Amino acid sequence: MRYVMVQIPNSPSPGSPAPRSVPTSADVARLAGVSRATVSYVLNNTSAVRISEPTRRRVHQAAKELGYVPHAAARSLRAGHSRMVLMPAPTVPAGPLYGRFISELQWALGRLDYTVVQFGTVGLHGDEAARAWAELRPVAVLVPGGGLGPAGVAVLKRAGARAVVTLGPERIEGAHALLMDHAGVGHCAGAHLHARGRRRIGVIVPEEPGLEVFSRPRLEGVREALRDTGATVTALPLAHDEQAAARLAARWRELDLDAVFAYNDEYAMLLMRALQDEGVRIPEETAVIGSDDLMLGRLLRPRLSTIHIELPSGRDLAELVDRAVREPGTAPETHKVLGASVVHRDSS
Repeated sequence: MRYVMVQIPNSPSPGSPAPRSVPTSADVARLAGVSRATVSYVLNNTSAVRISEPTRRRVHQAAKELGYVPHAAARSLRAGHSRMVLMPAPTVPAGPLYGRFISELQWALGRLDYTVVQFGTVGLHGDEAARAWAELRPVAVLVPGGGLGPAGVAVLKRAGARAVVTLGPERIEGAHALLMDHAGVGHCAGAHLHARGRRRIGVIVPEEPGLEVFSRPRLEGVREALRDTGATVTALPLAHDEQAAARLAARWRELDLDAVFAYNDEYAMLLMRALQDEGVRIPEETAVIGSDDLMLGRLLRPRLSTIHIELPSGRDLAELVDRAVREPGTAPETHKVLGASVVHRDSS
């Protein structure tokens, strides 16, 4: 058998454009008419050196024209740490309220020259997930919900994380904590329904995995609000789908309830539609209240009563992260957040 060797030329074909070199900070400096040090000061937002506003504008314009962006690894070497703040993606359904909070937080951290990365850890939980996060060497980690333990916090810190901040119902050793008072949300709803004359109160408990970290404290908050009042509290498990809501609504009159706290506005809207389809009059037969104060609740008829939740300010949390990064030896801070107040509308 004969073999034929074919040599493929390395030179590009006449019609192929020559590869463009990657622009450098030296190119930006030449175009802007400044030193490379000035380019570094401007693009890294260095506050220790005063740079005039016209010079800053020239540097930014030159970088834009050339398509230059700073090299993240080089910046990390100079600073001694990365500027990455890692946020594990929530393992439970996240509603519009949480989405707005995350957007505000990302904007605030960006203003402080941090890069926010949302990281999905499918199938990984707790301290096991922390090891996956640590591989990215973030300078800070913001952990929503529960599951992370002291061992996971230690893994992250050994990997160079200067700040670990948890947003959940309890404090974790070694981490800064924003304690979310979900019991207060339930207490607010229970007290409102009792004040409206309701004495047989149901509380929706979502069946979706992971939501129990929020739903259990809310149920206990309702129970605490009604303790020693003679009112009854009935837990009502419910999946977030129309068929489950229809099944619950079909036996509503057997339950003999005159009010329901539906966990949040989305569950409240789901259940309220099913109750109305069964002919249950709202609020005459059953008062309904949700939480989160979503705009869609105002468009329903009757308009949905709700608990307005005040989440921590994204700017305040960004400043906490920045403070912890700059002063990693300070003791972890604990802050109670999640204010709750009733927004009374037609449904209750």
